[in-house]
Order: sequence, then C-alpha cells, then structure tokens
Amino acid sequence: MMSETPPITAGMLRQWAAELGFASLGVADVDLSAVEDGLQAWLAEGFHGEMDYMVRHGLKRARPAELVPGTVSAVMVTVDYAPGDPVWIEQAWGALGDPERAYVSRYALGRDYHKVVRGRLQKLAERIAETAGPFGYRVFCDSAPVMEVELAQRAGLGWRGKHTLLIHPRRGSTFFLGTLFTDLPLAADEPGDAHCGSCTRCLTACPTGAIVAPYRVDARRCISYLTIELKGPIPEALREPIGNRIYGCDDCQLACPWNRFAQPADLPDFLPRNGLDTATLAELFAWGPDDFDARLAGSPIRRIGHERWLRNLAVALGNVGAQGDPAQRVRARHALLARADDPSPLVREHVGWALARLDVAACGEGAGAAGRASEDG
Repeated sequence: MMSETPPITAGMLRQWAAELGFASLGVADVDLSAVEDGLQAWLAEGFHGEMDYMVRHGLKRARPAELVPGTVSAVMVTVDYAPGDPVWIEQAWGALGDPERAYVSRYALGRDYHKVVRGRLQKLAERIAETAGPFGYRVFCDSAPVMEVELAQRAGLGWRGKHTLLIHPRRGSTFFLGTLFTDLPLAADEPGDAHCGSCTRCLTACPTGAIVAPYRVDARRCISYLTIELKGPIPEALREPIGNRIYGCDDCQLACPWNRFAQPADLPDFLPRNGLDTATLAELFAWGPDDFDARLAGSPIRRIGHERWLRNLAVALGNVGAQGDPAQRVRARHALLARADDPSPLVREHVGWALARLDVAACGEGAGAAGRASEDG
C-alpha cells in the first residue's frame, strides 16, 4: 500500500530555501482586497508616471488568483545584496559626495537579480514537487503585477517602511524579494509588525522629494524612475537633484537606521562587476554601444539601453558644475564635448544642458575670483 505524501511544512520550506541561498522565507495568504482602494488611489493620482502597464494590469496586481488561476498561497523569499564591506554605507555616501564618481544603486552592481532569484525559485518549486507531487505554481521577481512588499509583510518577512520598501529588523532593506504563487494550501505565517515609529529620515533624505508622505511615493519624482523607467527627457527641474546618480538611487536606504543590520550578499552573483562601484562618469560616458552591451551583459542596467545610459551620464556630468572644482569641470566639459554631435537627439539635448550648466558654474567662479581681486585691490 502506497504511503501518503507527507505535508509540506514550514520547516521543510525554510531548510530548502536556505540551501538555495535564500536569506529568509515566509508564506502569505493571497486575499489582498484590503489594499485595493489604496492601489487605485495611487494610480488615480498619476504617481505611476509613464509606467502604463500598471494601469493596464489594474486590480490584477491585488488579485493573485486572477494572474495565476488556482493560486491560494504565496511563498515569499528574500536574497541579500548589500556589499560585503561593513562600512558600505559610509562608502556609498562617499561616492555620492565625489562629483566625478558615477553612482550606481548598490543592487545593480552585480548580475541581473530577476534571473538569479527566479532561477533559484524554480529550483525551490522542484524541491516542493519532489515531496508533494506535481502542483500548480509560477515564480516571479519584480517581473509581473505582483504586490511583493505587501505579500512579504503578510508572510512575516518584515514591514513596509515609510519609503515603501520592506524592512526586516535583522536585515534592514537591502534584499531582493521573490514570489512563488502556488495552488498548495500552505499554512500562512504571522504578518510582520511595523517599527518605523516617528522616524522620517527616508523622507528627508530623498533628493527629489519623491516620498510625498509616509508610505507614499510619487514615482515621477523618484530618481530610480527617472534614470531607469523614463524613456524620454528627464525634467529639467529634477536634473540637478540627481547629482551623480546614473542608475537608481539608494539615499532613502542609506539614511534608514535599520540598514546598520544589513546583511552582506551571500551569492557571488551580486558582487560588483566591471568596476561599477569605483568608475568615473567620464570613463563610463566614453563607452560606445558595443562596450555597453559587452560590459553590461547579464546586468540589470543593460535593459535601459545605451541611449538612456548616456542621457543619465550627461546629466551627472553637468552636475559636476555645481559640486566640482575648476579642474573637475574642465574634465567634465572635455567628456561632454566628445558627444556634442551624438546621433541621438535625446543625448544631444542633455549634453547641451550639461555644457550650459558647466558654463554657468565657470562664470560664477570667474565672478567670484574677480570680486576677490577687487577686494584685494
């Protein structure tokens, strides 16, 4: 007589997850009806910007069973990505304070997390099937209309911070979230409790004021949106606050006190590649299309394409005018002039803006020197 298939326990899931390199695992129910009104209000405000797919998906984002029929449970996992150096936060602030350095969000320094996390979730699903038999499932990592932070909070993996990212009391917020929708009726974990208290450091730290209220982000002002999702020109009023951030932004996380507990990346996939953690703006601006494709193969950055890469770098080079010294401005101008006649109208427009910004800074320096000479005379 064949024995019954043993149930899938929380202990089994966590052990398999740990073996596959996941930092934590939890299970959530998929009734998200309580957050539907908030999602609709956010979309109605237009906070999604040009991310029209969010409107097209509508409430499917809050209804997992409409996205994957038969879904009754969500297995949520995290994967740490913080750099291994214990003073990585100080190093990140240092990079942001050097006008000639290119700042890439720490999560994007290594391999494309979408593929890494989904691949490991697929292996987790295969482990489950070995015990439970064939079952219905689908894996995600920031790749479909899934309310990952909400589900992860319900799965007990942390709480939604005021910057809208998930925070764990022993891991901070520097981790990727992965989701496995399944038709297995798994026991749900207890939701995580919030511990932000009265802290508003993330709101204060946001360079563009994108966190318009606690737990509410206007993506149209967010540097991650502006440098990654936005396809056209970056609004002029938001170019200066971008500083030297050429792909994404970490300021709200760097300011969060919980990230003193951030755990270093355990997977070599997320270690910095191609010197992106130390590169200069001029160095990266000199990359041609072939350099961009070859050096960023397997990187999440590659999806924005060479044109937007140059757009972002041009803005950052223009900002050297406000932060840099005369020698740094000369180097920035030299880099920009090399692309003043770029075939792309988008690149040319941002290069022109950047050169004009350097001119204004140079005039200000000259006026200041003349004033000092007059006083000395």
